[in-house]
Amino acid sequence: MDKQTGLKLYHEMVLIRRTEEKAAELYQQGKIGGFLHLYIGQEAVSTGLISARLPQDRVITAYRDHGVAINCGLPAKEILAEMLGKVTGVSRGKGGSMHLADVSKNFWGGHAIVGAHLPLAAGLALGDLYQKQDGVTICMFGDGATNIGYFHEALNLSKVWNLPVLWVCENNQYGMGTAVDRASAVSQIRQKAEGYGMTNSRVDGMNLVAVREAAQKILSEIRNGSGPQLLEITTYRYRGHSMGDPERYRKPEEIHLWQEQDPIGIFRRHLLDNGLAVEAELNAEDDAVEEEIREAVIFAESSPEPQAEELFRDIYVEA
Repeated sequence: MDKQTGLKLYHEMVLIRRTEEKAAELYQQGKIGGFLHLYIGQEAVSTGLISARLPQDRVITAYRDHGVAINCGLPAKEILAEMLGKVTGVSRGKGGSMHLADVSKNFWGGHAIVGAHLPLAAGLALGDLYQKQDGVTICMFGDGATNIGYFHEALNLSKVWNLPVLWVCENNQYGMGTAVDRASAVSQIRQKAEGYGMTNSRVDGMNLVAVREAAQKILSEIRNGSGPQLLEITTYRYRGHSMGDPERYRKPEEIHLWQEQDPIGIFRRHLLDNGLAVEAELNAEDDAVEEEIREAVIFAESSPEPQAEELFRDIYVEA
Protein backbone atom coordinates (compact mmCIF):
# COMPACT_ATOMS: atom_id res chain seq x y z
CA MET A 1 0.00 0.00 0.00
CA ASP A 2 1.41 3.37 -1.00
CA LYS A 3 0.77 6.69 0.73
CA GLN A 4 -1.90 7.88 -1.70
CA THR A 5 -3.88 4.67 -1.31
CA GLY A 6 -3.54 4.78 2.46
CA LEU A 7 -4.87 8.33 2.70
CA LYS A 8 -7.72 7.54 0.31
CA LEU A 9 -8.84 4.54 2.35
CA TYR A 10 -8.56 6.48 5.60
CA HIS A 11 -10.70 9.23 4.07
CA GLU A 12 -13.36 6.70 3.03
CA MET A 13 -13.50 5.13 6.49
CA VAL A 14 -13.89 8.50 8.21
CA LEU A 15 -16.45 9.57 5.60
CA ILE A 16 -18.54 6.47 6.31
CA ARG A 17 -18.41 7.13 10.07
CA ARG A 18 -19.38 10.80 9.73
CA THR A 19 -22.11 10.07 7.17
CA GLU A 20 -23.67 7.53 9.50
CA GLU A 21 -23.47 9.83 12.51
CA LYS A 22 -25.12 12.62 10.53
CA ALA A 23 -27.79 10.20 9.25
CA ALA A 24 -28.60 9.22 12.85
CA GLU A 25 -28.92 12.90 13.75
CA LEU A 26 -31.23 13.61 10.80
CA TYR A 27 -33.31 10.55 11.67
CA GLN A 28 -33.76 11.74 15.24
CA GLN A 29 -34.89 15.09 13.86
CA GLY A 30 -37.60 13.33 11.87
CA LYS A 31 -36.04 14.16 8.51
CA ILE A 32 -35.37 10.53 7.59
CA GLY A 33 -38.27 8.08 7.71
CA GLY A 34 -38.57 4.32 7.66
CA PHE A 35 -35.72 2.09 8.76
CA LEU A 36 -32.09 3.16 9.14
CA HIS A 37 -29.33 0.59 9.64
CA LEU A 38 -25.97 2.15 10.53
CA TYR A 39 -22.54 0.80 9.58
CA ILE A 40 -20.63 2.36 12.48
CA GLY A 41 -17.91 -0.07 13.62
CA GLN A 42 -17.86 -2.04 10.37
CA GLU A 43 -16.01 0.51 8.21
CA ALA A 44 -12.91 -1.63 7.70
CA VAL A 45 -14.97 -4.45 6.19
CA SER A 46 -16.33 -2.75 3.08
CA THR A 47 -13.38 -0.37 2.72
CA GLY A 48 -10.81 -3.15 2.75
CA LEU A 49 -12.91 -5.50 0.67
CA ILE A 50 -13.93 -3.09 -2.08
CA SER A 51 -10.48 -1.52 -2.33
CA ALA A 52 -9.29 -4.92 -3.58
CA ARG A 53 -11.77 -5.22 -6.45
CA LEU A 54 -11.21 -4.45 -10.12
CA PRO A 55 -13.62 -2.19 -12.09
CA GLN A 56 -15.35 -5.21 -13.66
CA ASP A 57 -16.11 -6.77 -10.27
CA ARG A 58 -19.72 -6.41 -9.17
CA VAL A 59 -20.80 -5.58 -5.62
CA ILE A 60 -24.18 -6.43 -4.12
CA THR A 61 -25.16 -6.20 -0.47
CA ALA A 62 -27.99 -6.19 2.07
CA TYR A 63 -29.78 -3.28 3.76
CA ARG A 64 -26.79 -2.00 5.81
CA ASP A 65 -25.52 -0.46 2.59
CA HIS A 66 -24.44 3.17 3.18
CA GLY A 67 -20.76 2.38 3.74
CA VAL A 68 -20.63 -0.04 0.81
CA ALA A 69 -22.13 2.65 -1.42
CA ILE A 70 -19.48 5.17 -0.38
CA ASN A 71 -16.68 2.67 -1.06
CA CYS A 72 -18.17 2.00 -4.50
CA GLY A 73 -17.90 5.69 -5.31
CA LEU A 74 -21.40 7.03 -4.66
CA PRO A 75 -21.23 10.64 -3.37
CA ALA A 76 -22.19 11.20 0.26
CA LYS A 77 -24.46 14.09 -0.74
CA GLU A 78 -26.52 11.85 -3.04
CA ILE A 79 -26.68 9.13 -0.39
CA LEU A 80 -28.01 11.55 2.23
CA ALA A 81 -30.42 13.02 -0.33
CA GLU A 82 -31.77 9.52 -0.94
CA MET A 83 -32.28 8.95 2.77
CA LEU A 84 -34.23 12.21 2.92
CA GLY A 85 -36.36 11.08 -0.03
CA LYS A 86 -35.13 13.78 -2.39
CA VAL A 87 -35.10 13.57 -6.17
CA THR A 88 -31.34 14.20 -6.22
CA GLY A 89 -30.77 10.95 -4.34
CA VAL A 90 -29.04 7.98 -5.94
CA SER A 91 -32.41 6.29 -6.49
CA ARG A 92 -34.26 9.57 -7.15
CA GLY A 93 -35.73 9.51 -3.67
CA LYS A 94 -37.72 6.33 -4.24
CA GLY A 95 -35.45 3.75 -2.65
CA GLY A 96 -34.44 5.21 0.67
CA SER A 97 -31.77 3.96 3.04
CA MET A 98 -31.99 0.27 2.12
CA HIS A 99 -32.03 0.62 -1.66
CA LEU A 100 -28.91 2.51 -2.71
CA ALA A 101 -27.57 1.43 -6.11
CA ASP A 102 -25.56 2.65 -9.10
CA VAL A 103 -25.07 0.15 -11.91
CA SER A 104 -22.61 2.51 -13.63
CA LYS A 105 -20.27 1.89 -10.69
CA ASN A 106 -21.02 -1.85 -10.69
CA PHE A 107 -22.82 -1.47 -7.38
CA TRP A 108 -25.96 -3.57 -7.72
CA GLY A 109 -27.65 -2.32 -4.67
CA GLY A 110 -28.70 -2.70 -1.15
CA HIS A 111 -31.56 -5.17 -0.65
CA ALA A 112 -34.08 -5.08 2.17
CA ILE A 113 -35.20 -8.72 2.31
CA VAL A 114 -32.72 -10.76 4.32
CA GLY A 115 -30.69 -13.02 2.04
CA ALA A 116 -32.87 -12.42 -1.04
CA HIS A 117 -29.97 -10.87 -2.94
CA LEU A 118 -27.82 -14.01 -2.75
CA PRO A 119 -29.58 -15.75 -5.66
CA LEU A 120 -29.29 -12.46 -7.57
CA ALA A 121 -25.54 -12.53 -6.98
CA ALA A 122 -25.39 -16.04 -8.39
CA GLY A 123 -27.27 -14.75 -11.43
CA LEU A 124 -24.84 -11.85 -11.92
CA ALA A 125 -21.91 -14.26 -11.78
CA LEU A 126 -23.65 -16.67 -14.15
CA GLY A 127 -24.07 -13.81 -16.62
CA ASP A 128 -20.35 -13.03 -16.47
CA LEU A 129 -19.56 -16.71 -16.98
CA TYR A 130 -21.80 -16.92 -20.07
CA GLN A 131 -20.27 -13.78 -21.54
CA LYS A 132 -16.75 -14.97 -20.76
CA GLN A 133 -16.04 -11.91 -18.62
CA ASP A 134 -13.38 -12.05 -15.90
CA GLY A 135 -15.37 -10.12 -13.32
CA VAL A 136 -16.04 -11.50 -9.84
CA THR A 137 -19.31 -10.85 -8.03
CA ILE A 138 -18.76 -9.79 -4.43
CA CYS A 139 -21.87 -10.60 -2.41
CA MET A 140 -22.03 -9.24 1.15
CA PHE A 141 -24.56 -10.38 3.77
CA GLY A 142 -24.98 -10.63 7.51
CA ASP A 143 -24.59 -13.67 9.73
CA GLY A 144 -28.37 -13.96 10.10
CA ALA A 145 -28.76 -14.59 6.37
CA THR A 146 -26.76 -17.82 6.63
CA ASN A 147 -29.61 -19.56 8.44
CA ILE A 148 -32.16 -19.28 5.64
CA GLY A 149 -32.80 -21.10 2.38
CA TYR A 150 -31.54 -18.41 0.01
CA PHE A 151 -28.02 -18.80 1.42
CA HIS A 152 -27.86 -22.56 0.90
CA GLU A 153 -29.51 -22.49 -2.53
CA ALA A 154 -27.14 -19.80 -3.77
CA LEU A 155 -23.99 -21.44 -2.39
CA ASN A 156 -24.99 -24.81 -3.76
CA LEU A 157 -25.63 -23.59 -7.30
CA SER A 158 -22.53 -21.40 -7.29
CA LYS A 159 -20.46 -24.49 -6.56
CA VAL A 160 -22.34 -26.73 -9.01
CA TRP A 161 -21.80 -24.19 -11.80
CA ASN A 162 -18.35 -23.05 -10.58
CA LEU A 163 -19.45 -19.41 -10.55
CA PRO A 164 -17.02 -16.52 -9.97
CA VAL A 165 -18.53 -15.35 -6.67
CA LEU A 166 -16.93 -14.20 -3.45
CA TRP A 167 -19.49 -14.80 -0.72
CA VAL A 168 -18.75 -12.43 2.16
CA CYS A 169 -20.42 -12.89 5.53
CA GLU A 170 -20.15 -9.76 7.67
CA ASN A 171 -20.41 -11.45 11.04
CA ASN A 172 -21.19 -8.58 13.39
CA GLN A 173 -22.14 -11.04 16.16
CA TYR A 174 -25.90 -10.46 16.05
CA GLY A 175 -28.78 -11.21 13.69
CA MET A 176 -31.03 -8.34 14.75
CA GLY A 177 -31.05 -9.01 18.51
CA THR A 178 -30.03 -12.66 18.49
CA ALA A 179 -26.42 -13.65 19.15
CA VAL A 180 -24.81 -15.91 16.57
CA ASP A 181 -24.19 -18.73 19.05
CA ARG A 182 -27.92 -18.86 19.83
CA ALA A 183 -29.00 -19.21 16.20
CA SER A 184 -26.18 -20.99 14.39
CA ALA A 185 -25.32 -24.68 14.86
CA VAL A 186 -21.65 -24.01 14.07
CA SER A 187 -19.33 -21.66 15.89
CA GLN A 188 -17.76 -20.21 12.74
CA ILE A 189 -19.97 -19.16 9.84
CA ARG A 190 -17.27 -20.08 7.32
CA GLN A 191 -17.78 -23.76 8.27
CA LYS A 192 -21.13 -23.71 6.48
CA ALA A 193 -19.30 -23.62 3.15
CA GLU A 194 -17.77 -27.01 3.93
CA GLY A 195 -21.12 -28.65 3.16
CA TYR A 196 -20.68 -27.59 -0.46
CA GLY A 197 -16.98 -28.42 -0.75
CA MET A 198 -16.26 -24.72 -0.99
CA THR A 199 -12.98 -23.08 -0.01
CA ASN A 200 -13.52 -20.79 2.97
CA SER A 201 -11.59 -18.56 5.35
CA ARG A 202 -11.98 -16.07 8.18
CA VAL A 203 -10.41 -12.66 8.81
CA ASP A 204 -10.45 -9.91 11.45
CA GLY A 205 -12.88 -7.28 10.17
CA MET A 206 -11.63 -4.56 12.51
CA ASN A 207 -8.30 -4.53 10.65
CA LEU A 208 -8.55 -2.95 7.19
CA VAL A 209 -5.14 -4.21 6.07
CA ALA A 210 -6.02 -7.81 6.97
CA VAL A 211 -9.34 -7.58 5.11
CA ARG A 212 -7.73 -5.99 2.06
CA GLU A 213 -4.96 -8.59 1.82
CA ALA A 214 -7.39 -11.48 2.24
CA ALA A 215 -9.71 -10.05 -0.42
CA GLN A 216 -6.87 -9.45 -2.89
CA LYS A 217 -5.73 -13.05 -2.55
CA ILE A 218 -9.18 -14.60 -2.86
CA LEU A 219 -10.35 -12.41 -5.73
CA SER A 220 -7.22 -13.33 -7.66
CA GLU A 221 -7.85 -17.05 -7.05
CA ILE A 222 -11.48 -16.81 -8.15
CA ARG A 223 -10.51 -14.82 -11.24
CA ASN A 224 -8.08 -17.58 -12.13
CA GLY A 225 -10.75 -20.27 -11.97
CA SER A 226 -10.83 -21.51 -8.37
CA GLY A 227 -14.61 -21.29 -8.28
CA PRO A 228 -16.66 -19.61 -5.53
CA GLN A 229 -15.24 -19.02 -2.07
CA LEU A 230 -16.70 -17.86 1.23
CA LEU A 231 -14.97 -15.29 3.42
CA GLU A 232 -16.24 -14.70 6.94
CA ILE A 233 -15.27 -11.27 8.24
CA THR A 234 -15.69 -10.87 12.00
CA THR A 235 -16.74 -7.38 12.99
CA TYR A 236 -19.06 -5.49 15.33
CA ARG A 237 -21.69 -2.80 14.98
CA TYR A 238 -21.52 -0.14 17.68
CA ARG A 239 -25.13 0.98 17.24
CA GLY A 240 -28.33 -1.06 17.33
CA HIS A 241 -29.63 -3.21 14.53
CA SER A 242 -31.62 -0.19 13.38
CA MET A 243 -32.49 3.17 14.89
CA GLY A 244 -35.50 1.67 16.66
CA ASP A 245 -33.45 -0.98 18.45
CA PRO A 246 -33.71 -0.71 22.29
CA GLU A 247 -30.56 -2.88 22.58
CA ARG A 248 -31.67 -4.95 25.55
CA TYR A 249 -29.74 -8.00 24.34
CA ARG A 250 -26.18 -6.77 25.00
CA LYS A 251 -24.40 -4.94 27.79
CA PRO A 252 -22.63 -1.57 27.42
CA GLU A 253 -19.41 -3.23 28.63
CA GLU A 254 -19.42 -5.48 25.57
CA ILE A 255 -19.77 -2.53 23.21
CA HIS A 256 -16.98 -0.62 24.96
CA LEU A 257 -14.68 -3.64 24.71
CA TRP A 258 -15.09 -3.71 20.92
CA GLN A 259 -14.76 0.07 20.68
CA GLU A 260 -11.28 -0.23 22.14
CA GLN A 261 -10.39 -1.95 18.85
CA ASP A 262 -11.92 0.75 16.67
CA PRO A 263 -11.16 0.07 12.98
CA ILE A 264 -10.45 3.70 12.13
CA GLY A 265 -8.04 4.02 15.05
CA ILE A 266 -6.29 0.76 14.10
CA PHE A 267 -5.78 1.90 10.51
CA ARG A 268 -4.68 5.37 11.60
CA ARG A 269 -1.97 3.81 13.77
CA HIS A 270 -0.95 1.57 10.86
CA LEU A 271 -0.44 4.57 8.60
CA LEU A 272 1.56 6.42 11.25
CA ASP A 273 3.68 3.46 12.35
CA ASN A 274 4.59 2.53 8.77
CA GLY A 275 5.49 6.04 7.67
CA LEU A 276 2.59 6.28 5.23
CA ALA A 277 1.24 9.46 6.82
CA VAL A 278 1.88 11.99 9.55
CA GLU A 279 -0.62 13.39 12.04
CA ALA A 280 -1.08 16.64 10.11
CA GLU A 281 -2.05 14.77 6.94
CA LEU A 282 -4.60 12.60 8.73
CA ASN A 283 -6.02 15.61 10.54
CA ALA A 284 -6.38 17.30 7.16
CA GLU A 285 -8.38 14.31 5.91
CA ASP A 286 -10.60 14.55 9.00
CA ASP A 287 -11.23 18.23 8.27
CA ALA A 288 -11.94 17.52 4.60
CA VAL A 289 -14.55 14.94 5.59
CA GLU A 290 -16.24 17.39 7.96
CA GLU A 291 -16.54 19.93 5.14
CA GLU A 292 -17.80 17.26 2.74
CA ILE A 293 -20.52 16.24 5.19
CA ARG A 294 -21.50 19.84 5.87
CA GLU A 295 -21.96 20.46 2.14
CA ALA A 296 -23.75 17.12 1.73
CA VAL A 297 -26.36 18.01 4.34
CA ILE A 298 -26.98 21.41 2.74
CA PHE A 299 -27.36 19.71 -0.65
CA ALA A 300 -29.73 17.04 0.67
CA GLU A 301 -31.94 19.34 2.70
CA SER A 302 -32.23 21.95 -0.07
CA SER A 303 -32.98 19.43 -2.82
CA PRO A 304 -36.57 19.10 -4.09
CA GLU A 305 -38.81 16.16 -3.35
CA PRO A 306 -39.90 13.91 -6.24
CA GLN A 307 -42.94 15.01 -8.23
CA ALA A 308 -45.98 12.73 -8.45
CA GLU A 309 -45.08 11.61 -11.98
CA GLU A 310 -41.92 10.00 -10.61
CA LEU A 311 -44.16 7.12 -9.51
CA PHE A 312 -44.45 6.05 -13.13
CA ARG A 313 -40.80 6.39 -14.12
CA ASP A 314 -38.08 3.71 -14.00
CA ILE A 315 -40.62 0.89 -13.90
CA TYR A 316 -39.30 -0.78 -17.04
CA VAL A 317 -35.79 -0.85 -18.44
CA GLU A 318 -35.47 1.27 -21.55
CA ALA A 319 -33.90 -0.51 -24.53
